[in-house]
Amino acid sequence: MATSVKPVAELRAFVRAALVDPVPRDHTETDRAFRRRRVVAVVTLLVGAAILAYALRIEPGDPTFYVATLALALVWAVGAFVSGPLHLGRAHSRTGRTDSRPVVQSLALGGLLLAVFLLGSVVVAQIPFLRDPVQQLLDHARYGSLWVVAVITVVNGVAEELYFRGALYAGVGRKHAVAVTTVVYALVTATSAIPLLVFAAAVVGVVVGLQRRVTGGILGPIVTHLTWSLGMLFLLPPVLDRLS
Repeated sequence: MATSVKPVAELRAFVRAALVDPVPRDHTETDRAFRRRRVVAVVTLLVGAAILAYALRIEPGDPTFYVATLALALVWAVGAFVSGPLHLGRAHSRTGRTDSRPVVQSLALGGLLLAVFLLGSVVVAQIPFLRDPVQQLLDHARYGSLWVVAVITVVNGVAEELYFRGALYAGVGRKHAVAVTTVVYALVTATSAIPLLVFAAAVVGVVVGLQRRVTGGILGPIVTHLTWSLGMLFLLPPVLDRLS
């Protein structure tokens, strides 16, 4: 009995440290800086959403896709840095006695997200309405250079977190930042017209949003996002191909 209880207790301690109990910090801004951050965040959002909608409609194999996605990353990153200070953040240890940069913890969260989505792909592979739009998106890696797409995935993942969990999160305010940034992230992704991509944005958005609330910074969300997105890039295509 004791051996079965211990893993549950370990998992509970991990979840509390990673997603529930905030690390103390003071990132207070002046009213003027806060208003400026909000203006920059809104302008960046409008420009970024338009570029994303265009990029996701480019035919697989067209090199314009690379240019458009890099332009999108540039918009997110520049908007984030112009908006105001960004913080890396710190995470609780599992015991709660110390804190450190949220790297190992975020790798674990990203791996858990990846496992859940790969399990879900077993169902997705059997439903053409859900499977086909995802396959079309993954065709950019099949018909182009996989490693170029991987680099773009990294660049865009970092840039998205700089903006959504950096600039936008700070611009929303403390009360509803997780909910607002998740909804906005999902709505922006909805321009792709890919239902599962929107669902993924919502799920990942909640997890990295909670990380941002706990750690007070962008490092944890970046590591989690990249672990999940690179894993999906390399593992999802063969899983879908085998199951379809």
